[in-house]
Amino acid sequence: MLLSPTPSVFVQSPALATLCVMLGFLSATASPMANAAPRVLEADVCIYAATPSGLLAAIASRQRGKSVVIVEPSRWVGGMLGAGLKPRQDCPNINATGGLTRELLHSLGKNGEILTSYGRSGLNPAAIRHDFEKLIHDHNLQIVFDHRIASCQKAHTNIVSVTFDEAPFDELGCPVDKAGVADNLCVIARIYIDASYEGDLMPRAGVSYRTGREASQDFNEQHAGVQPPAELTPISPFVRAEDPSSGLLKWVESDHGKPVGAADEYTQAYNYRCVTTDDPEHRLPITAPDHYNSADFELVGRYVEHLTQVTKDADSLRKKLIGICPGWMNSGEWNYQRESLFSQAPLGVSHIYADGSHADHARIWKMHQNYLRGLYEFMRSDPRVPPWYREEISKLGLDRRAHPETEGWPHQLYIRVARRLKGCTTITAHDVYNRTVIGDPIGLAQYGIDTYPARRIWMHRDGGFVVGIEGKMFIGGSAGPTNVPYPISYRAITPLPQECTNLLVPVCFSATHLGYASARMEPVFMICGESAGIAACLAIDQKTTVQTVNPTSLQEALTQARQKLSWDPRRDTSPASKPETLSFETLLHACDADADASVNRSEWGQGKPGWEWLFDIIDTSRNERIEREEYDAFQVYKRTHPDWLSRRQEAR
Repeated sequence: MLLSPTPSVFVQSPALATLCVMLGFLSATASPMANAAPRVLEADVCIYAATPSGLLAAIASRQRGKSVVIVEPSRWVGGMLGAGLKPRQDCPNINATGGLTRELLHSLGKNGEILTSYGRSGLNPAAIRHDFEKLIHDHNLQIVFDHRIASCQKAHTNIVSVTFDEAPFDELGCPVDKAGVADNLCVIARIYIDASYEGDLMPRAGVSYRTGREASQDFNEQHAGVQPPAELTPISPFVRAEDPSSGLLKWVESDHGKPVGAADEYTQAYNYRCVTTDDPEHRLPITAPDHYNSADFELVGRYVEHLTQVTKDADSLRKKLIGICPGWMNSGEWNYQRESLFSQAPLGVSHIYADGSHADHARIWKMHQNYLRGLYEFMRSDPRVPPWYREEISKLGLDRRAHPETEGWPHQLYIRVARRLKGCTTITAHDVYNRTVIGDPIGLAQYGIDTYPARRIWMHRDGGFVVGIEGKMFIGGSAGPTNVPYPISYRAITPLPQECTNLLVPVCFSATHLGYASARMEPVFMICGESAGIAACLAIDQKTTVQTVNPTSLQEALTQARQKLSWDPRRDTSPASKPETLSFETLLHACDADADASVNRSEWGQGKPGWEWLFDIIDTSRNERIEREEYDAFQVYKRTHPDWLSRRQEAR
């Protein structure tokens, strides 16, 4: 499907296709499903994926008079913002944004219907998609749907053309294993922009990239690599509880044995951001997957049984059961609850997806959907779940208004991280802490180092078995560890010049696991996308590579586009920051990851690194939580004892 083709683009050119074959840019021997003559499009800029980043790159290029082709694997636009994530949700400081991003964060979805679930309201994802579609129409953008990347043809360090397979998503919004028509499309462009969440163009272009977690010593990052296990729960991981020889239950694995701080291949969890409702008028059933087997969720049953035994307060138990399924309520849609041993997505599979094939992507995407369908079925039917909660969750279904074409299922899995470019510079935790100087900024980022669990593992503890999760952290809360934005370098979106000279990567940019964990937010992707579109036009106009675009002209063009490139505390203010006052609200903003209006020890340690020793001083009730009365009492103590810090350090 093509929308609004521009006059400068060649469509269905057999002569050009033949020329591509002669030059070796296309395979002359087609597969059984391949077209004899692929459709060929030509443009100044080719953008892979109609994510918000890709769309802003396209708009920026069109505004500067360049022809653009967007190739989108699915039949929907807007990426995660069109699939449930809210535009302002991961933007703690609107004043740190600029350009088109700032405008869209204020406007996307605002004219659509507000959806409500479990007492929380949010924008309808369908309205956000509609606004993106209007942008496509208004800017006369050409977009090809249902095509995923197949191969890349290069001349030395220059991408000459990229071929795509036609592979429409299935009826529930998931990618498919096998393509319908192989090598169905060839796009010849001067500059390519990989705006996909997977970074699928990079490996086909021979560009180096990273996956998994670096060791702490690789970039001198304190919290890098394997992390201490959390949420340890005394339940057996084995099929027969006391018999290790009976094998492991599903959804748990053995520890690989690497020490804290070591590198490994794992990465954080993905999940759907579903919108649910109990209104029969709009509710679509969440049915059990084919071949559902309750034994697959036996470990969940043991966890539920443990919770019902140790949690005496009914409200607390209900909150913990909600954390398992549906999860953690964000702005009207459900997210993963990382304070729970189990939540709405499988663990230990994201790393397979990260550097996987199209078949791997299809399998793991469907695994997430079927896992969630099975978890709903288990929680509404297993006798270990209290009957009152079985009744409560049985009333929930997917809201058809959010995703009417896919039976309520989001069309985008939340791929928090996959491949990461190994570029001309690397974003690390030191950038997040404002410890670096960046001379070529293309925008600002601000968020904490935010990772979800990577693994669920079992171990021996105190003579018995325990199961826990590993890999989660939220350092600094949403405002970040310093509450100060940091710049993203242009070199972080450019490949090494000896590998590729006409590719820009504004989503899977060059970063460590920790650096990406902070910078991976949609507003940052959008900012980088617009800046990439501007840089692509400059490279074309200057007849140069993306690495050698004149830096002065780039900074001038970005400034003219009103991108926010620096942060001066003397001039700039953050609506989320109140540096002159300390309050319980600002503490919750920085640390309260599970939104329960208190701060536990883990949240304090992640949000207040270096101040772990202070938790026990504030927590006078010794209930492992800092609550409002305790925090306010501590602030009174500080005001009446200006030398409190030296007193406490001497006492230590």
